[in-house]
Amino acid sequence: MPAGGARRNGTALTERQRIAWLRLIRSDNVGPATFRDLVNHFGSAEAALEALPDLSRRGGSDRQIRIASVADAERELEAAHRFGAVFVGIGEPDYPPALKEIDAAPPLLAMKGNIETASRASLGIVGSRNASVSGAKFAAMIARDAGAAGYVITSGLARGIDTAAHRASLESGTIAALAGGLDQPYPPENVGLLQQITAGAGLAISEMPFGWEPRARDFPRRNRLVAGISLGVAIVEAASRSGSLITARYAADFGRLVFAVPGSPLDPRCHGTNDLLKQGAIVTTSTADVLEGLAPLSRDDLFSRLSAREPVPEHAPAVPPAMASPGEGGRALVVEALGPTPVEIDDIIRHTGLSASEVHLVLLELDLTGQLSRHGGNLVSLAPPQ
Repeated sequence: MPAGGARRNGTALTERQRIAWLRLIRSDNVGPATFRDLVNHFGSAEAALEALPDLSRRGGSDRQIRIASVADAERELEAAHRFGAVFVGIGEPDYPPALKEIDAAPPLLAMKGNIETASRASLGIVGSRNASVSGAKFAAMIARDAGAAGYVITSGLARGIDTAAHRASLESGTIAALAGGLDQPYPPENVGLLQQITAGAGLAISEMPFGWEPRARDFPRRNRLVAGISLGVAIVEAASRSGSLITARYAADFGRLVFAVPGSPLDPRCHGTNDLLKQGAIVTTSTADVLEGLAPLSRDDLFSRLSAREPVPEHAPAVPPAMASPGEGGRALVVEALGPTPVEIDDIIRHTGLSASEVHLVLLELDLTGQLSRHGGNLVSLAPPQ
């Protein structure tokens, strides 16, 4: 049985820092990985915000980069307050401990509900939106049994399997990851379910701005949250092109366990899960299969022992951009080293002979002007022409 909750280590952001973090992540071309690199390079979100215009100009942008204003951030914080939600930063005690260990974890999460739920060991359960009766029943059984064993159930609030998993774990604790803002849940018929989740032992989370209506491209980000928060993900009924397979792929990339429930070869809803089994997913025909797999991972100190933390130093002195700039010659070397094929940043450093700081600065300049693609880990390439 997992412990009641992981040790809640971390340092709370000041209100000024929270505003700066929100401004930075809401600025143009700043995603989680870019946010991390900017804060690491310049020492704080405030210093990074001051450097953005110069970085964008040096990267070749012919227009001024849009930087979220203090008023923008304050309006979103006020919207969250009215909605009964809070923003939690990656270095704060209430940030989900498993999520903070993934590559490019969201620097800020909007949360509403029982915040302590985020610190508990989690099992993800996802699957078909047009689930069969037996599939929904099996998902609910796993959710109830795993909940009784102390696990929080994380899912994506979708129709079908997700809905069954959430409903079965309302009392034991469930986390709903949203593709849009917390105030824009999808699908509409699950608004009532979301209210039940946040009013009880559950929690709703999102990395998207308030008012953001989810679009097709936002759902993989939601799936990434489900996989990142969970120690393992159980897939119950998934077609060959199901979004649940995206969750499974993220889980495997993050080193999480992937459980797959076998199904009839004649049922298209099971083709994806059966393929996962061929690829080495854990055969799951009972809750015992899940609990046995998770047991070695369900320790208070599992993530507190790891050294792979995303550093978020808000006190370090800023590095003036001019001091770290490699100049036009160095910038050209980095651009020439890049191409459409992803390469390791360390290989770029060795190839160009520039310092790590100089290479990272050029990559930031390219990133902020939309010329860089990130592929997870330290892999980067030139972005395809638009």
